[in-house]
Amino acid sequence: MLGMAIGDAVGACVEFRPRSFMLQNPVEDLKGGGTWGLEAGQWTDDTSMALCLAASLVAKKGFNAYDQLVRYKWWYKQGYMSSTGKCFDIGKATSNSIQEFSRRQRDFQVRNRISSQSVDQPESGYTRLHEDMSTDCSTSGVAGNGALMRLAPIPLFFCRSPRDAIYYAGKSALLTHGDQKAADACRYFAALMCAAMHGYSKVDLLHEKFYVRMFDEGWFEQNPLHRAVQDIAEGSFKKARGYDDGIRAGGYVIKALEAALWAFWQDNGSFQKGVLLAVNLGDDTDTTAAIYGQLAGVYYGVSALPKHWSKEIYAKNLIECLSQWIEYEGGHWFSKIHPEVAGTVSKRDCLE
Repeated sequence: MLGMAIGDAVGACVEFRPRSFMLQNPVEDLKGGGTWGLEAGQWTDDTSMALCLAASLVAKKGFNAYDQLVRYKWWYKQGYMSSTGKCFDIGKATSNSIQEFSRRQRDFQVRNRISSQSVDQPESGYTRLHEDMSTDCSTSGVAGNGALMRLAPIPLFFCRSPRDAIYYAGKSALLTHGDQKAADACRYFAALMCAAMHGYSKVDLLHEKFYVRMFDEGWFEQNPLHRAVQDIAEGSFKKARGYDDGIRAGGYVIKALEAALWAFWQDNGSFQKGVLLAVNLGDDTDTTAAIYGQLAGVYYGVSALPKHWSKEIYAKNLIECLSQWIEYEGGHWFSKIHPEVAGTVSKRDCLE
């Protein structure tokens, strides 16, 4: 979570800048200003949405698609979980999906003559709302990186059960990004984060047979990944010259995932180097670095994060508190859902 926020904040000042600009003005440190005029350490939509997702997981003690969308709507309309108090950066796919969700809520309100507060909190008497309203608010073909950038809370909560983490990673994507490539990119990335939490080496994570091995272990529940995501799992990101070999950091989820994994592959064990590699690709700089930061943060651990960056991150205490709370509630969820194996997977297995 903190690695994601750092990547987001470092890339925020040059978001949307092309590669040509980055070659002339490479980012070398965390700084403010730039695209959004943020202070150093403030983050964008990537971290805001991840915090919405994290808050939902702990408040609902599990995966609740409706509540996640409610919190995304609060962020979009009221600045909930924003580093500035308002939503200032949002992708078109995410915006469209939140607006579609709001439309469905309004229709439900009119039909049932209830208040906006009641429709946002269906446990206050409208428990069937989850069943009556579809929460997949996107359409097929929408394959942006907006679901991947916010993913970290899912594998952190469900880390003790990789199959569940992968399943819910896909479900979380489809709320706002309806293309199977978006869902499968999240499923694959969740598998990588879970494997890192279970002690797999970097060589294991980036091995061209990682996906096949985990599929054989039952992690993907006999539900194969889209071919475009399989290509990445088989090593399409391993391009020594990076941008010159075709690595791009745009909004398309396949390119974004490939770029983030390229940075992880090339970081030589340094989180700071990996973030800068991701950012200096240009274009969707904050999101590429936020995606990188999720996996690298899990793999390298908090102690490996640059202290001069970590201390500057906006709402650092909130991020750390939510992360600990996710781990706590995730443990309770696992004990309840999988009592037959509860106690056989330790905190160390998941977090170190």
